[in-house]
Amino acid sequence: MHINQNAPVVQQNELFIAASPEKVWAVLTDINNWTSWHPKISRAKMTGEALPGTTFEWKANGASIKSVLQTVEPYRSLGWSGTTFGGSAIHHWQLEPQGSGTLVQVGESMEGWLIQLFKKKMNRDLEADMKLWLERLKAASEGAA
Repeated sequence: MHINQNAPVVQQNELFIAASPEKVWAVLTDINNWTSWHPKISRAKMTGEALPGTTFEWKANGASIKSVLQTVEPYRSLGWSGTTFGGSAIHHWQLEPQGSGTLVQVGESMEGWLIQLFKKKMNRDLEADMKLWLERLKAASEGAA
């Protein structure tokens, strides 16, 4: 799964986390527990296991999102697609073992009529949100959440 590089909103970032890929994976795929470590996620509910095709619903920044896991490669890659009012997104995480920890790379693309209308603001907001995701994932994975 890849993000759409031609979408009106595209952001990518990465961060080194001093935890094993297995630990980062455990935190990242425990979707029902996202609210405990991510302050902008107020609800997250997945029924079933982290497998391709599994659906989950969540609320971030006040927007209700319906998502479907697309890529699930344990300890390496997690990706989903999601829809909300006026837009859709592709979100992808890549975990790479690196020395005593994990290099975490994340990318997201967003498109749709509402996204197109506010693409400048949405790009700025997504850039900040992505940094927060990485910082909070780091804290949770390193045990300081």
